[in-house]
Parts: sequence; C-alpha cells; structure tokens
Amino acid sequence: MATTDRAVAEELDRADPLAAYRERFLAPEPGLVYLDGNSLGRLPATTAGRLAEAVTEQWGRGLIRSWEHWIELSQSIGDEIAAGVLEAEPGEVIVSDSTTVNLYKLAAAALDARPDRRVLLTDDDNFPSDSYVFQGLAAARGLELRVIETDLDEGLSAAAVRAALDEDVALASFSHVAYRSGAIADLVDITGAAHDVGALTLWDLSHSGGSIPVPLRSAGADLAVGCTYKYLCGGPGAPAYLYVRRDLQAQMRQPIWGWFGQRDQFGMVGRYDAAPGLTRFLVGTPPVLSMIGVREGVRVVAEAGIEALRAKGQALTSYLIDLADAWLTPLGFRLASPRDACRRGSHVTLHHPDAWRICRALIERYDVVPDFRTPDRLRLGPAPLTTSYADVWEGLDRLRRLIESGAHESYPTQRSRVT
Repeated sequence: MATTDRAVAEELDRADPLAAYRERFLAPEPGLVYLDGNSLGRLPATTAGRLAEAVTEQWGRGLIRSWEHWIELSQSIGDEIAAGVLEAEPGEVIVSDSTTVNLYKLAAAALDARPDRRVLLTDDDNFPSDSYVFQGLAAARGLELRVIETDLDEGLSAAAVRAALDEDVALASFSHVAYRSGAIADLVDITGAAHDVGALTLWDLSHSGGSIPVPLRSAGADLAVGCTYKYLCGGPGAPAYLYVRRDLQAQMRQPIWGWFGQRDQFGMVGRYDAAPGLTRFLVGTPPVLSMIGVREGVRVVAEAGIEALRAKGQALTSYLIDLADAWLTPLGFRLASPRDACRRGSHVTLHHPDAWRICRALIERYDVVPDFRTPDRLRLGPAPLTTSYADVWEGLDRLRRLIESGAHESYPTQRSRVT
C-alpha cells in the first residue's frame, strides 16, 4: 500500500495508543484540520467546567476565603509540571507571569550571580522576545551580547556553542526546540559545555515542554522557562513557568521584588526580604482562573506520558514529511526542518516562496489551520494528544489541492498583524 493512500492513515489511527485522548478535547468543527497545536493547544473538555466552578463557587460563594487554597496554586501546579512534564524535582518549578517576564527575571538573576563576566551568549534563531530581553539587558548593563549564527532549518549545533564559549560568558541561553524549524538543541551537551567554562545556562522550553522529554536533571541545567498554552493546553495567555535548580535557589535574587516573593507576605513590613526557595521568584498576585486552566491541561499531558507523546510526535511528523515529499516537493515546497526524527520536535516547517498567501488560503478556503513564520515558511504542528494521522493526511491533501488550483494567488502578499 502506498504511503499516500488514506487507508495507511486509518490503519495508523487504529493502532494509536493515544487515540482515545482526542475525545478529551473540544473539537466543535468536525471538518476543521487543526495543525497549529504548537502555537495554541486545544481546549481540554474538563476546563470549562472547572473554570465555571471556580467562578461560581470559589469566587462567587467563597469570595476572599478561597485564597486559603488559591495561595499555593503557583507552587502546586509547578510541582505537577516538574513531575509529569519535565525531568525536575518538587520545589524546582513554579508557575508565574509570562514566559518573557520569567526569562527577564532569571537572566538578570544569572548575570548578577556572575558579576565579573561581561558576555551574554545566545543565537540568531532564538525566539525574538528572548533576543529582545537580552538586547535590553546587555544595553542596560554595558555587556557584550554574543550571537551565534544558526542554520534556520537544522538548528543550533553544540559545536558552534562550544566555539563561542569562553570564561567571559556569564550566561548562555537558547531554545530547546527552535520555534521556526522545530530543530532540537542538545540540552545536555550544551549545558555541559557552558559549565566547563563556568557559565550558567537558561533554556526556553516553550516548544519542548509537553511534547518531548526535557532532561533538566540529567543535564544539571541551571535555569529554564516555558509557556503553558502550547502543548500543555492551558489556554490563550495562560501564565508561564520557570525552573531553578534547587542548589541555586538561595544564591539567586530576581530583580522584580513583589509581595508574593516576600518572606512574610502578610507581615506587611516595609523592607523586602526574599522568601526561601523558589517562592522568591514570584512577584504579584497570580491569575487564579488562568492557573486553574493550566492545571487541567498539565494533568492530561502527565497522564498520557511524555515518552508516549514523544513517540507519537515523531511518528506524526515523519508521516507528514513522507506525504510532503510525495505531494508537495513537486509543487515547489522544501522541507525546512531536520529530516531526522530524533532531531526535531513535534512540528514541521515547509518552505515555499508564497507561504504567506498559501497559509491564508488554507485557513479561509480549505479549513486547515497552520501558521506562517518568516522567511517564507509554513509551520505545521500536529500536536500528539489531539491530532490523528487522518488529520495529517487530510491537511496535506487539501494543501496539495490548494496549490494545484492556484486559489492562493488571489490573496494579498502583505502580511496581517497575526500570522
């Protein structure tokens, strides 16, 4: 049977050990093919009910009395992420703020912990928000921002990082999975290389947490941040998480001092005294309702298991690439992700000179939702928990038919604000 036969997808779905999990997420449009789970995860079926209960009972009836159990949500959900999503210990992960704010807090704390060093190291394919934070820190502190040139399709190499490291580097910060290509950086090797010269590491786990194993403990990683609205299905704008290795927590002091990071929070004293442990990395009052949504997503991911999610992510993306090779390469597409399944996360990127117009036409005319990233890249994210092999087949078949029809050529070349 040919790979392009739909019966292959149906057979793979029948054998899929995670197939039942699709029923635990809302999919109100049966004809929609959603291939953007790497940008915003689907809504868990239990989340709306949990939020309704929190609004009507915990807030509506409990009022301020509910803070007796809300007050520890940042820590308790962080522990669930540590145990079920990341390779980390209880008390090493906490939920707070946005990914960017957490990145700033940890980067500033790391630079303060290496005051005699003058270099912050990153790469030119890191997520733009991360790069902007580093540019601001470097400008404010008079530091050198050293930027490694990275292959946009193949990702960051450990050899390039080793070549850029020296004893002037205070902090090396990279994305574990590249947002554009899905390429996986060698977290263990790169962390070891940084430690060899006495530098700290800070990892962005936004595209890896919930989709691939994250070996923080094995690597001896220092610091990390990640978001909860992609593979963890916490909802749009859901709060992020941060990780600080336990033995570093007492040495670190983050720069935004707020009352949730204060030792005796309700003592209301005038002088700041950082709380012990990871609590010192909190700032202000947490978004309780959003955090309840995060907890629902995290629990489904943890139940499914990271190893099982990784296995399906590799299989789904490999199947997608096989179909792209057969159907789309002859139509002008080129793979812009690592071909080796061990070197990519759970999304695949295809290059096409007309990728923007193709993206818009797919969404508006063919009920297929991918997203677009510069330069000229169509990003396809078949999230393992919520995507079937038949979805991948259908999405690629519709994409092929779109290109053959030329319907995308009627769309404007000017990008909209959201891509």
